[in-house]
Amino acid sequence: MALIYIVEDDKNISEIESFALKNVGHQTVECACAKEFHKQVQDRLPDLIMLDIMLPDEDGLSILTKLRATPETRRIPVILITAKTSEIDKVKGLDLGADDYLTKPFGVMELISRVKALLRRVGGMEAEKFLKVGILFIDDEKHAAFVKDKPVELTFKEYELLKYLTVNQGIVLSRDNIMEKIWSTDYEGESRTLDVHIKTLRQKLGDAGSYIKTVRNVGYFLDVDTE
Repeated sequence: MALIYIVEDDKNISEIESFALKNVGHQTVECACAKEFHKQVQDRLPDLIMLDIMLPDEDGLSILTKLRATPETRRIPVILITAKTSEIDKVKGLDLGADDYLTKPFGVMELISRVKALLRRVGGMEAEKFLKVGILFIDDEKHAAFVKDKPVELTFKEYELLKYLTVNQGIVLSRDNIMEKIWSTDYEGESRTLDVHIKTLRQKLGDAGSYIKTVRNVGYFLDVDTE
């Protein structure tokens, strides 16, 4: 299930949210302030963020603005949570890039329903059935990749890695993030596995192999050649 960050300074509320989400199978991380949240995001990217607007050290809307301005986090779904009830606060949050909005107090069942609906709506890799970047085409229904309409023979992990890079076209993905998403591990010693898969992918993709770019000491991204 999903990894959800709960950014909420009221311990009672964050514990209720966390308990409810864990009961339906999600993994949660509670952050009582913006500083703690930013540290967690650097260590590991979540699948969804529940963000309170009123925080002790930084306004939630400011955090949202930073998330949407950062390539690695701009697509992470965000549900804003606040005690404010005015229409202008809701509009401002949505205009800044929030995916949904909950006003305190709200029921546990509503919370679970909103989270479920949002995860389904922005399902990422599962939601994209056909992907095209330049001469590269992915048919996820057939679990197949093509370059210039010619099939490319890939292992399961090679395919999942290519699809993940393609879904996030143009976005630099950190090594840790890729390892977590594709191999479900953050063990640093396994990062050599990623390098080997990237090298093999580039070879198998032929003319499209150059689409996979390396960002030194950071990670990788995929995009069409611009030269």
